[in-house]
Amino acid sequence: MHFDTATNNHGMRHDPFKAVVVPRPIGWIGTVSPDGVYNLAPYSFFNAIADKPPMVMFSSAGYKDSQRNIEANGEFTCSIATNALRMQMNMSSAPVPSDVDEFALSGLTAVPSKYIKAPRVGESPVALECKLWKMMKLPGPGGVGESSYTLIMGMVVGMYIDDKVIRNDRVDIAAIQPLARMGYMDYSFVSADTMFELNRPTLAADGRTAKVEDKPWDGVFR
Repeated sequence: MHFDTATNNHGMRHDPFKAVVVPRPIGWIGTVSPDGVYNLAPYSFFNAIADKPPMVMFSSAGYKDSQRNIEANGEFTCSIATNALRMQMNMSSAPVPSDVDEFALSGLTAVPSKYIKAPRVGESPVALECKLWKMMKLPGPGGVGESSYTLIMGMVVGMYIDDKVIRNDRVDIAAIQPLARMGYMDYSFVSADTMFELNRPTLAADGRTAKVEDKPWDGVFR
C-alpha cells in the first residue's frame, strides 16, 4: 500500500496515521479557568521538544477548555499518566461541559503547584509546571488553509517528582509505568520487561567509523 495523505485514499476503515506513529506519551494537561474551575484532559499529540530550557508541546483538535484556559492565564501542568491511573485518565477525557471539574469527575486530587496556579494530579508521581510560550494554528490537508488543530508550546518552569520513584539518583521509569497511546483504542505502558539500555556509538580515531561499547552506561551523555 502507498497512498497520498492529502486524499487519504488508503481504502481502510480507519486512518492508519495514528496507528503507526506510536507509542505516543500522554500529556495529562491540568488548567484552571478564569472562574476558578479546574480542568484536566489527556492529549496524545504530546511530547518534549527541548531540554535547555525544558519545553513541551501538545496539540488540541478543536477549541477545547484546555486551550481556552491557557489563553486566559498562560499556564498549565502536565502530570504523567501511569498504568495505575489508566481508568482515571480515560474518565478525564469525557466531553463534559466546561463547568465540570474533571479532577473530581475522575476521583483525583487536584494539588496546588509550586510555581503556577494550575493544579497537578496528586496521585501522579511526576508533574511538569509550564508557562505558555507560543500557540499556532496548524495547516489544513495538503498544507492549504488551517486545520482544527492548535499547537501549544510551553516552557517547563517547575517539576514535581515523588521521592519514592527516585532511586540511585535516577527516576525509576519502570516503577512509574507511564502510559502510551497507540492506534485506535489501544494503549500500552512502559515496564521493566520492555526497557533496555543502549550506549551511544563512540567515534573512532579516523573520524569515519564508530563502535558501541557493550557495557553498562557510564553516566556520560554523548
